[in-house]
Amino acid sequence: MGYIYLYYGRGAGKTTTALGLALRSLGHGRNVLMIQWMKGWHRTGEFRFQRKVRGYKVKQFGTLGWVDVKNPSEKDKKRSKKALDFAKRVLHRKNPPKLLILDELGYAAHIGLVNMKDVLATLKKLPKNTDIVITGRQVPKALLRRAEFVNEIRLVKMPKKMVTTPGIQY
Repeated sequence: MGYIYLYYGRGAGKTTTALGLALRSLGHGRNVLMIQWMKGWHRTGEFRFQRKVRGYKVKQFGTLGWVDVKNPSEKDKKRSKKALDFAKRVLHRKNPPKLLILDELGYAAHIGLVNMKDVLATLKKLPKNTDIVITGRQVPKALLRRAEFVNEIRLVKMPKKMVTTPGIQY
């Protein structure tokens, strides 16, 4: 049976945690697909890595810019729906991935980029050998209830100046 793992909170490292599980899965010969909401930058380590290893793919549905979380554009909503539709198709394939990472889906649902009922419908019947990881800073309570494993990542301390080290933050 596949399980849903949810990593959320204000602390850094939610996507990084998902990538750790991807590395583990790849080590066991399990294929991995990461679908990213609100991310469209191809210079991240997780995006570049797909050219170096078999069995790992990243599909981005975001743009290069930031999403206005208080007033998301119709373009951002359309891209997010497209991402959810893609996830649904992937889950119904003859050979779905063993690990499906839905990066920032929790936050996309929280700010209204995707409809939570559609998200729950997508997650209703999962392939028995597919595990799902969902990330997002804030997530709807319905997602907390749906996931079998829920981990909150909390910010304890960080420098005042933004740090952006390639291979660490991106």
